[in-house]
Amino acid sequence: MSRHSKLQKQVLSLYRQFLRAGKSKPGFIPRIKDEFKDNAKIKKSDVMHIEYLYRRGQRQLEQLKDHNTKQLGMFSKDQQENS
Repeated sequence: MSRHSKLQKQVLSLYRQFLRAGKSKPGFIPRIKDEFKDNAKIKKSDVMHIEYLYRRGQRQLEQLKDHNTKQLGMFSKDQQENS
């Protein structure tokens, strides 16, 4: 079994915290899993990007823990904007 770096341990801990916080909010768990799965493709050597995403994730976790948070926002472009 390979050992994890400090940053890897922090990211895994953040993931577990997200899963715990998302349990009480419907529809959050699949979105959380998808987000972490997509970001798992980032090269381990891209430490700056991983640290940036980790800090962003910490801020998002605080928002998720807020009892007023009912849903996740999503940004998308309108089809007309592309024309």
